[in-house]
Amino acid sequence: MLLSALVAGRIAYSQALQRQAGEASVLLAQRAQVIEQHIDRYRIMPAVLSLDPQLRATLANPGDTAQRQRANERLVQLNFANRTSTLTLIDRSGTGIAASNWDQPNSNVGYSYAFRPYFQLAMAHGAGEFYAIGVTTGVPGHFIARAVRDERGGAVGAVAVKVELEDIRSDWSERGDVVLLSDNHGVVFLSAQPQWRYRMLHPLPPAWQRELRDTRQYQSQRLRPVAFDVQREIDGGARVVRWREPRLREPMLWQSMHLSREDWTLHLLRDVTPSIRAAWIARAVAAGAWLLAVAVALLLIQRGRIASLRLRSRQELEKMVEHHAEALRNAQDGLVHAARQASMGEGQSLEHLPQGVSVVDSQLRLVAWNQRYAELFRYPPELLQVGRPIEDLIRFNAKRGLLGVDPEDAIRRRLDHLQRGQPYLHERERPDGTVIEIRGNPMPDGGFVTSYADITAYKQAARDLRTLADSLERGIEQRTSDLQAAKGEAERANRSKTRFVAAAVHDLLQPLNAARMYLSSLRRRVDDGEGRELADHIEAALAAQDDILSSLLDISRLESGALEVRRGALPLARVFAAIDSQFRILAQARGLRLHVLPTRATVDSDEVLLRRILQNFVSNAMQFAPREGRIVLGARRLREGVRIEVWDSGPGIPENKRELIFEEFQRLDTGVEAPQRGAGLGLAIVRRVARLLGHRVAVRSWPGRGSVFSVEAPYARAIEAEAAPAVAHSAERAAATADPDSPLRGRKVWVIDDDLHSRQAALHLLGDWGCLADGAASAAEALTRADAQPPPDLLLLDYRLGESTGFELGTQLEAKWKRLPPVVLMSADADPTLRPRAAERDWHFLPKPLKPAALRALASRLLPARGE
Repeated sequence: MLLSALVAGRIAYSQALQRQAGEASVLLAQRAQVIEQHIDRYRIMPAVLSLDPQLRATLANPGDTAQRQRANERLVQLNFANRTSTLTLIDRSGTGIAASNWDQPNSNVGYSYAFRPYFQLAMAHGAGEFYAIGVTTGVPGHFIARAVRDERGGAVGAVAVKVELEDIRSDWSERGDVVLLSDNHGVVFLSAQPQWRYRMLHPLPPAWQRELRDTRQYQSQRLRPVAFDVQREIDGGARVVRWREPRLREPMLWQSMHLSREDWTLHLLRDVTPSIRAAWIARAVAAGAWLLAVAVALLLIQRGRIASLRLRSRQELEKMVEHHAEALRNAQDGLVHAARQASMGEGQSLEHLPQGVSVVDSQLRLVAWNQRYAELFRYPPELLQVGRPIEDLIRFNAKRGLLGVDPEDAIRRRLDHLQRGQPYLHERERPDGTVIEIRGNPMPDGGFVTSYADITAYKQAARDLRTLADSLERGIEQRTSDLQAAKGEAERANRSKTRFVAAAVHDLLQPLNAARMYLSSLRRRVDDGEGRELADHIEAALAAQDDILSSLLDISRLESGALEVRRGALPLARVFAAIDSQFRILAQARGLRLHVLPTRATVDSDEVLLRRILQNFVSNAMQFAPREGRIVLGARRLREGVRIEVWDSGPGIPENKRELIFEEFQRLDTGVEAPQRGAGLGLAIVRRVARLLGHRVAVRSWPGRGSVFSVEAPYARAIEAEAAPAVAHSAERAAATADPDSPLRGRKVWVIDDDLHSRQAALHLLGDWGCLADGAASAAEALTRADAQPPPDLLLLDYRLGESTGFELGTQLEAKWKRLPPVVLMSADADPTLRPRAAERDWHFLPKPLKPAALRALASRLLPARGE
């Protein structure tokens, strides 16, 4: 099986790599075509300009100032019409005598370009091209030059155009692959990832190094080497490479394509994880075929065992129920005997009984009872008097809602049973979920005895046992049916075999494991004396505390989905106040210090359920914190919500038990109040409630120092219609009250962000600083406003704007306004390339969430006080 899986994986890996290499070749051809088309748009331009009479006249008489000025204006006009980077007219000595940027600080006029290969080739052969970083502008681009000839055909100079390739590079950044463009020396000069730019794909010989220095192709840029290990060669020149510098986590498929006209090489690096995944899937499918055969064999073997297990489980359950019924009958006989003794004046004979008991005479007057009877119904002492009509007690219960929706009918039937002296058995469920078993029997010499037993735990256990047995049978039958149907489907299945086998084996093991645990429980009862154990269990259940029953009821409601959730905007201060009011006095009584930190956060949650979670956290902290210990309740703001934390100075929780404590009936053996703790259901309920609310629950602990339990809740989402009026007038109000000496006062600032809450928060903050702030929720809205309004003094621009990006919108705004104001790019993306991409455009960058101090400092620096 292992050998077949390895062979299948190797074949699948090779085929997947071949497919990836083919896809990479197609993509490289497309990108190469885009590059060629982009450069071809500008190749004709120098050829046309070389024939321009005005430029030829300027080269013929370079000392004529007026002629040179006309040439400058001509180049400016042509450059604007053709949207090139720069146009330069160079005389025969290599000096720029006119340029489209003649009036800029970084003008090309007056500089010598004789050392550039594009000028040398143009003068020698009529045309030349060369990629380099500009001497005066510092902006890289591809230079295309054509010689300008006089009437005799001699070269008197050249005209050169610089074409920037940044638009092509920005398109590469939108895809997941790494695309590189290298020159004829193997130096990468174009990439969407800054860490790849100006890298040497192989060492440069000394002659090439001298050539780079002489031509000043990359100016002062430091050329760094790359480091990689070739793991596999693929047909067609592709390779699988592990990159060590720059470091890439996954192996990459490296495919290259040579661009003959420019003598460049285009490279594509693509993650081979899909090919590796395909290999693992092939291995899993091969192994799945073997596992399927094993599963079918196990099915045939286990079917006989399953049938025997099902029959045995049913017999054991019926035996246990029958034994319990016999125990109840014996207990009832003892109850009647004790009641006769009580009616004859021996009242103490009822006190040893676990049930509540009341005895009435033939006139239906109360003659005897025990303390358990008074506790079950919480009768006031003055009500329990010898000789009081039993009808008074029944009506007292009816007023408290213990007799159902029709109390008069229940009273009539109860009195009718007592008057006729007929035995009866009845079960009644109280509003709090408690189930009471009521048994009535006539006395031999007149009168009536009634017993009341709390059988809530027994009824729940019986229902769980029957449900377990029934679900076990249904589960086994369902799994058997599923396996039989899957066997037929598996003969036609292909790549789904592995998923089916894994699911079938997993599902088959679950009911078998439950069956073993169930059998083990039954055997322990038989070996230890089933009657005695069952009696002890019933007695313990009747004496269980109300909080355990309440916890079980909560779990039942959570599991059944009956617990209603009412989510809404919830101020945490209200919840914290309730916790503080509930636990402060109790904490002081135990010698603890409870600190509730103030908060103004509002979350989206259910008040009752969230308070129940925090109550459990604080209650646990009080149980485990030592005297003079400290408990802190507070909230921390996160990006998407609030983390509410409860800290304690208790003994801490071992690491191997931090997940176990959230399971049912799991408790720690440490803690000041360990003897008084419940059944270990509190944190199990917390986890279920948190899942119901969609909140995240976590625990951190330091043994010997303390623990912190936390729950995370999302922020409440404000209604935009309610918030808009306040935002609309916030700038005007704040501008009137802001610091009059602030450099930001009266400055126009635009905030373009598609997130409502981020935009409104920024507008409020800028308004408080005295800015005239305005906002736009989309790129389309910003462009519409730009048509009607002049540019602001400062532009805060979000990177993610729905289907557009901040870079794309900035380009569009610049086309409308002719120039951009200072721009601050904002983003919550963890993309390390955003900051350098913004810097290339002379923009500034601030990560989200924005820090007010950082934003104000940057805005004050970009917007100095008026008059400076």
